[in-house]
Amino acid sequence: MLLSTTKVRSLLVGLGIELRRLTQLKLLSREPTTIEVAGGGYAVLFRFGVVVLFNVPASAEADFLLQINPFITDPFGSPIVECLDIEVTPDSAEQMQAGKLILPAAEVPVLQIVADILSKSLVLDYYEQQATGAFDRIEPLAQRMQAGGRLPRQVHDLLCHVGEILHIQHGMVARAQVGEKPDVLWDHPELERLWKRLENEYEIAERQLVLERKLDLISGTAETLLGLMSDKRTLRVEWYIVILIVIEIILTLYELFFRHST
Repeated sequence: MLLSTTKVRSLLVGLGIELRRLTQLKLLSREPTTIEVAGGGYAVLFRFGVVVLFNVPASAEADFLLQINPFITDPFGSPIVECLDIEVTPDSAEQMQAGKLILPAAEVPVLQIVADILSKSLVLDYYEQQATGAFDRIEPLAQRMQAGGRLPRQVHDLLCHVGEILHIQHGMVARAQVGEKPDVLWDHPELERLWKRLENEYEIAERQLVLERKLDLISGTAETLLGLMSDKRTLRVEWYIVILIVIEIILTLYELFFRHST
């Protein structure tokens, strides 16, 4: 159990964490991976690259991040951070008040529920930024086609856009499993109300839906441009074939005419 006031820091440290290799740390739980940090506090780790720290002092945080760094996939130069304060008030109702989460108790399963929501919120923030960047890069291509009917020549760039969207979708669905209930609820169904309250507070489902629509739009635009470019190239090849056939006919007629004249 933590103190009456708990400082929470959620950090996106990379694109993934190899949790199964964390054998030297003191594990409290595997679903999700929860660790008692040397120096104070707890850490909840997620395989999609998020570490959620509860009351971990700054010096202990730096040591802990250094300790797990070898197990981070594609680590970021600077983690993306989101903070939250938790106030434990016995007999109080679970609620968000002035940006602070009020809880009647803060046992480990409760912290795991909080960590699940914070981690998904943070990874959604990251992918929202990625999608916005992809949208900004592909929008000029669509505008150029609309203005003059000209198709862009950067096939490689368009393929990169499609690949970027697939990467984001894989990160959201296969790794972060945004929108799915955490495994801890199987053992603690009484915490589902807290999970739903926090999911609504952080608008997880709504943000996921908006992000998916934006990804569909970007992906559809890129695929449409690729399809039009492919059709244009096919038409060009067909014209080349027609021209070659016409040339062959002309040569054949010329040869027949020349022989008839002689």
